[in-house]
Amino acid sequence: MSTDQENKRAAGQEGPGPAGGADPATGAGARGVSRRTVAKSAAAAAVLGLGAARTASAAQGPAAAHYDAIVIGAGFAGVTAARELTARGARTLILEARNRIGGRTWTDTFAGQRVEIGGTWVEDTQPHIGREIRRYGIPLTEDIPPERTFFPTPDGPREFGVEEGFGRMGAVYEPIFDGSRQYFERPYEPLHRADLLRTVDRLSLRDRLDRMRLSRSDELLVVGQTSVYSGGSSDDGALTMLAQQWALAGWSNEGWNNTMRYRLENGTYRLLTAMLDDQAPALLLNSPVAGVDQRGARVTVTTRAGRVFRADAVVMAIPANMWRTIAFTPGLPEAQATASRQGLAVTRATKLWIHARSPAGRFYAQAAEGFPLSLLIPDKRLADGSQLFIGFSVDPAFDPSDHGAVRRAVRLLGADIEVIDVRAQDWGNDPYARGGWTFRKPGQLISLYPAVQRPHGRVAFASGDIADGWSGYIDGAIESGLRGAGQILAM
Repeated sequence: MSTDQENKRAAGQEGPGPAGGADPATGAGARGVSRRTVAKSAAAAAVLGLGAARTASAAQGPAAAHYDAIVIGAGFAGVTAARELTARGARTLILEARNRIGGRTWTDTFAGQRVEIGGTWVEDTQPHIGREIRRYGIPLTEDIPPERTFFPTPDGPREFGVEEGFGRMGAVYEPIFDGSRQYFERPYEPLHRADLLRTVDRLSLRDRLDRMRLSRSDELLVVGQTSVYSGGSSDDGALTMLAQQWALAGWSNEGWNNTMRYRLENGTYRLLTAMLDDQAPALLLNSPVAGVDQRGARVTVTTRAGRVFRADAVVMAIPANMWRTIAFTPGLPEAQATASRQGLAVTRATKLWIHARSPAGRFYAQAAEGFPLSLLIPDKRLADGSQLFIGFSVDPAFDPSDHGAVRRAVRLLGADIEVIDVRAQDWGNDPYARGGWTFRKPGQLISLYPAVQRPHGRVAFASGDIADGWSGYIDGAIESGLRGAGQILAM
């Protein structure tokens, strides 16, 4: 992670149950979710300043008698795929398990403020998200940097000046990726130098740190980040995962920091609804999928509630960790089955929004590996002088609902806060994500790619977990959605 960085985490919450009103055989009325659901969604949209009419139109459009394509999942990958298919004349239905769109992005409110429970930061030099924000004219807002920093040292946490703290970290961080200009010569084509990657991809981040022979002081400046990215232990994360992201950011601390500096004005939901409104594919919420069967003339999709939909092709636009929860007939190919079994997103992942009073002001704090809180990032300062902080934990024993435990965890980072309230999301236990931010394990790039991106009969796979470029970012989800739609259109 970088100066103003948030981990790529996302998840949602289980919806209140299947919506009624659609004919299970034809899909007629598929967007006619219940009035209660529409009212709740409209109310949420009004709180977010997005307007009830837009939410209603996204939930109640006309349905086709049958579908050319079904997209499973209404995150950025699924919404992108559905927009592209609809724009090219395909009658398209999106089936979304949750009672909201967004998947692992989720704009909500906390402490009276608009917050992102899931993916947050974007950068207009990332090609796919950059094109979308220009297409829909959505401004970016820049984060306010911290005033103070706390980093671990062999003698315990220590406060550093902002420039000194991040400067020290950056000086150690950059050499981790020595050689990446060669093995990721073309970072948007990750297998371009597969000959070099066959050796490098076996290494974990812990392997790389050990080979660097860092002093204890230097290692503590970066190991908190390498471990939280990896989902708890630097042993579990692939060097090539972080190295590719470093290469995509221009092989520099400056570029790396800039990718985590800006947010979409009014939240990720604003872009998602703009993309949906563009072509208005049919959308059915509260519809988790149980099975995908290709044995007939068309693909049959069955929800957990027993509703049946048919189409010529399907885009599977849910997290890779979720693929194994669906019954595929015929079964998943080896690459997809392995990816889902091993996981491409970390399963020990909790994001916290903390509303607090802070004697230390706006501070950034980072832990050593194994602490209850791995990272704390300052967010908004509120009118009453209180503040919001974003925290990340990969400790399954940490209970963020215990305000005392949260305060003690912050003290371990070197600072103190008075906790007013906490909003936490355990993404690893989210029933429709089963993991938070994407982070490949050693060996997965060489062993799974490009097979994990290939269609399975008339089923294409679209997920930010399997992007060529910014895997795990919104940009990667859009890239993957574009590819999935293209694969369907080429069938």
